[in-house]
Amino acid sequence: MTQARLRHGRVSLGVSFFAQGATFALLVTRIPAIQDRYSISDGLLPVFLAAVPVLAGVGSVLTERVVTRVRPSVVLRWLQPVVMLALLGVGAGTRVWQVAVSLGAFGLAVGGLDASMNMLGVSLQRAYGRSIMLGFHASYSLGGIVGASLAWVGAHWDLALFVSYLPAVAVLLPAALIGSRWYADADADAGAGGVPGPTESGSAVAGDAGAAGRAPVVFRMLLPLCLVMAFAYIGDSTVSNWSAKYLKDTLGSSAELATVPYNAYMVTTLLGRSIGDFGVRRFGPVTVVRFGSVLAAAGFAVVAIAPGAWTGILGFTLLGFGLCVLVPQCFAAAGRMFPGASDAAVARLNIFNYVGFLVGSPLVGALGDAWSYRGAMMVPMVMVLVASLYARSFGRVPAGYGGGHDGQERPRAVDVG
Repeated sequence: MTQARLRHGRVSLGVSFFAQGATFALLVTRIPAIQDRYSISDGLLPVFLAAVPVLAGVGSVLTERVVTRVRPSVVLRWLQPVVMLALLGVGAGTRVWQVAVSLGAFGLAVGGLDASMNMLGVSLQRAYGRSIMLGFHASYSLGGIVGASLAWVGAHWDLALFVSYLPAVAVLLPAALIGSRWYADADADAGAGGVPGPTESGSAVAGDAGAAGRAPVVFRMLLPLCLVMAFAYIGDSTVSNWSAKYLKDTLGSSAELATVPYNAYMVTTLLGRSIGDFGVRRFGPVTVVRFGSVLAAAGFAVVAIAPGAWTGILGFTLLGFGLCVLVPQCFAAAGRMFPGASDAAVARLNIFNYVGFLVGSPLVGALGDAWSYRGAMMVPMVMVLVASLYARSFGRVPAGYGGGHDGQERPRAVDVG
């Protein structure tokens, strides 16, 4: 694969991550408006909200089967428009069955979309021979900030959902379709006779790496990464669903100040992911994952004992810097662990994204109501701290870009940017 093809593939995949971040944010930040539009009761709303990640998990499983016959780039090219059109469907309907169909389509498609995006990211990272996965997820975070900002504009001006969604989709959909022309299935192209990138393991003999990679995905080996993925999303869903309520009801902030923690969390997530690849190249994935887990646990501890609102905001800010590295490194480690079956490993790992999302918010809410919200914050704190114990699993196969810890980054015959 040529240098230009790799660069174009990297940029186009970054556009896809950005578009997905914006699309998802436009949906989740307007849930109250969706509930009002369709007169969904408080008792029925959790069913709708749970259905989306459940169907997304199904979509991820189906994608594992599909990519044995069709390249991940093809799956991504056609699923991204489905997700955006489903978003428009959510805004355009008038009856409960219509929003149910739209959300169902959104859930199924987003599971395949998340899986195929990360499959491409893992294969591109292998071709580059250095850490680039955090950069893709930084694009997702930036898209999330943009999408949440657009949603705020729609809510502020009291725009109908369809009117709020249409301009964003009108821009993002053509951009994603145009960008999809340059998607690069690095693994498939190398197998088809292209110029292979260096392997993640640093082996000088590509055939040896390929032979090792033909082994099936062993769930026992993948399980530590699955747990870290679930713990990370439990922490993330805690921030997104409970930070405003915690600041207002527990720490006594104003309603306006209560909106700050999630914004601070999103910004620090973006900043952390923007520089995270440099940290992985310098210190190695094990150190970065361990540091991120401990920092996230410290953030939850600060939140739990905060005497006031601004201390709580500091805690949520630390959480953004800590949690942001875990999910991208889970996908990268799965790709290294099963180099010849990375698509299957990524699809299975991706399911635990939705497991964490499903578990996190109800768990914290139930503990908060039955006990206290300060105490409830200690539960995700313990989970992300436990994640640090699994950090060594991220170095089970040498990454090849970890300074003195995983070996110096391999010299490359060409610089692919």
